[in-house]
Amino acid sequence: MSITIRDAVHGDEPHIVELIRELSETMDFPSEVTEKSAEKFLSFPGCGVLLAFEGEKALGLLSYSIRPGLFHGADSALIEELVVRREARGRGIGSALISEFLRKVKKMGCAEVSVTTMPDNEDAIRFYRFHGLVDEAVFLEKHF
Repeated sequence: MSITIRDAVHGDEPHIVELIRELSETMDFPSEVTEKSAEKFLSFPGCGVLLAFEGEKALGLLSYSIRPGLFHGADSALIEELVVRREARGRGIGSALISEFLRKVKKMGCAEVSVTTMPDNEDAIRFYRFHGLVDEAVFLEKHF
């Protein structure tokens, strides 16, 4: 069966919650995601989710936000989360999601794409570099 990638729409919130919870378990870091928070994310201007399906089963997602950028005089895109179900890894789903995302944001006129990952997540770093992302800055954050 082939993989289909599409923009998430209202009604996809259960798929989003399942996938984000799987990511949370993988990271051993709790997520407070709910269907309501997924719905809020999808309805917020500039935010979106790409979902990868095989038949009716959601196998992966890439969530993102797009914001105006002053320095480049054009929008900038941020990959928020990228997750592929454990049982579906190694099938090119993550690559298909990021390739579709890069095509989408280039078409939208974004000047850059950013992503963060933990510094010891060598697989993710290698994956993003393979898709053309390079080390340009240090990203710092504070959780509340």
